[in-house]
Amino acid sequence: MKIDHVHFYVEDAKIWRDWFVYHLGFQPVADRSSSFHTCTEVVQSGAVCFFLSSPLSPTSPVAEFLRQYPPGVADVAFAVEDVEAAIAQAQKHGATILQPIQERQIGTAFFKCGKIAAWGGLTHTLIERSLVICPSSLVFDKGQMTNDNTFTAIDHVVLNVAVGELESAVTWYENILDFQPQQAFKIKTNRSALHSQVMVSHNGSVQLPINEPASRNSQIQEFLDINRGPGIQHIALRTTNLVSAIAKFRASGLSLLSVPQSYYTQLKQRPGLPLSLLEIEAIAQQEILIDWQEYTPLEGGNPAPLLLQIFTQPIFEQPTFFFEFIERRFQAQGFGEGNFRALFEAIESEQIKRGTLK
Repeated sequence: MKIDHVHFYVEDAKIWRDWFVYHLGFQPVADRSSSFHTCTEVVQSGAVCFFLSSPLSPTSPVAEFLRQYPPGVADVAFAVEDVEAAIAQAQKHGATILQPIQERQIGTAFFKCGKIAAWGGLTHTLIERSLVICPSSLVFDKGQMTNDNTFTAIDHVVLNVAVGELESAVTWYENILDFQPQQAFKIKTNRSALHSQVMVSHNGSVQLPINEPASRNSQIQEFLDINRGPGIQHIALRTTNLVSAIAKFRASGLSLLSVPQSYYTQLKQRPGLPLSLLEIEAIAQQEILIDWQEYTPLEGGNPAPLLLQIFTQPIFEQPTFFFEFIERRFQAQGFGEGNFRALFEAIESEQIKRGTLK
């Protein structure tokens, strides 16, 4: 299993296509999936593919979604080896089948797909492809793609669920899609708290942290209130040179969460910092979070696994969905609790600015 593409429902697909191209360096992809009631644009960067749909009439499924939820992620599509077996397993464990298996052809490519209801307004399309080509079998000019700051993958997708639903959501993904629980976090400050369980697909290719609020004024609860239910809070895009990428994104006017310089002063006091002072200065200039495994035994002099992460401000009008950009060095796996807490505290600062956290 792997993530095939992510489908956003928005108010104007063309405006958001241009946003991804201008701010994040995505390329527009030739689209063949619009209809009389829905406009769909597709953008791609490296292995990352996003569909962007907006309604052309009130009968559009996108219009129906936007009447209930703010703009955001409506579907996370997974590529699977056997869609019939995947749908059968989902049905066996009580999942709602929204779209039975269909065979489709786009150009010379054939694929089979079905769709199941997930959490809140989220759905999962399950796709079996007969040919390994770019997501959705869409045609694009590879000559237009650049290697600079191309995203190599969707690193993880984060789902927020209501208080008391974390355990049932974990069980749902275990039974329906054969995910397994990995790291668990309980983040608490003087102001608010959350609980999180990281779920990983059986082959390890898909990471899905699931969050629930652990206090009434938690940022997760704020998301649930504004989103009017559970949904995807953020998507992390992996890159091989985060410092360079963020410098370009800032130059394009992309808004990112601030990190106080005191964070880096404290960071230098932690033992085993696997970066030079010059690297730390470059990272601090871009306000990137750093985390590493302090006590990992070094084999053959290899540096300790290192995570670099940074987060955008919410991209839509309402403070719901945002992006994370991540670089994993020296085979870093999982998620660092230090960065998790730093993100939590940075979002708390934004809540205070909005007046939703005292």
